[in-house]
Amino acid sequence: MKKLLGISGLLVFVCVVTAIVQPNFLGAYNLENTIRWTSLFSLIAVGAAFVIITGGIDLSIGSTIGLVGSLLAHLLTIKGWSVPAALTAVMLVSLAIGIAHGLLITKMRLQPFVVTLCGLLIYRGAARYVTDDLSQGFGNSFKGLKFLAKGEIHIAGEFDLPFPFVIMLVTGVVAAVFLNRTIYGRYLLALGRNETAARYSGINTDAMKVIAYVICSGLAGVAGVLFALDLNSVQPSGLGEFYELFAIAGAVLGGCSLRGGEGSILGVIIGTAVLRVLYNSINILHIPTHLEFAIIGGVILCGVIADELVKRFAAKRNAAKSAGAK
Repeated sequence: MKKLLGISGLLVFVCVVTAIVQPNFLGAYNLENTIRWTSLFSLIAVGAAFVIITGGIDLSIGSTIGLVGSLLAHLLTIKGWSVPAALTAVMLVSLAIGIAHGLLITKMRLQPFVVTLCGLLIYRGAARYVTDDLSQGFGNSFKGLKFLAKGEIHIAGEFDLPFPFVIMLVTGVVAAVFLNRTIYGRYLLALGRNETAARYSGINTDAMKVIAYVICSGLAGVAGVLFALDLNSVQPSGLGEFYELFAIAGAVLGGCSLRGGEGSILGVIIGTAVLRVLYNSINILHIPTHLEFAIIGGVILCGVIADELVKRFAAKRNAAKSAGAK
């Protein structure tokens, strides 16, 4: 709860300061755009959170997004596939990626960092090969499908709620229920805290790792579809580039420990919102764009340092209480 309050306070602080300096920040168009992109990045951050909770890492998220988005456009516009067939194919590809990662890590005992780093390179290369490294576009077709990414629900006045927010909300609720209210969610948390103890207690740790990577790649696939539809023009070499860093940063900033065994879906979504609002603030305040990554990196670093200091303070205080009780 303290972590949620802390990251929520940071989000409110950034929003208030930006709104004071630049009132256009609260304009309907800017809010809609920020909510849309926050929702899309939250999907991949939630997926990354499941892997991080198990003590793993996935560096291939961005390339999976690029591969899925490129394949979707290629199958629909070049190959002439139907929408259901193309969506089924690209989602099966993303799920297969998760299964492959999980099996390589659990059965071959390879390091997650190495497996997913290789995946980052392989999937990006595959996307460029399949499409001949040519930009893929949807044009003015597939308006029904584009509603998933560009659709809006009228709320009041000039403000319309982007439909990706609804997708993110449903995903977040399902993920939170799975993690906190099911036995499998508790298995994932136990696995991250102490894999050996979890295995000795009867948990199939290999299966749980595979599930975590499948969830991560599956959500990356969903996001890949939405990013491609939102942009309407897909560049195989660029779509999703560095997105894995934003996903991991959002998860860590939202309370996931890279050691595993700790994480909150709500915290991850709020952490992602902080990153996207900060990114938006840099642009709307006309701060030089070549400083944006430095500023975002500095904020993430400060957040992680603050979290570590709070943990150490709490550990010392608990130790002092235990000593006093004796």
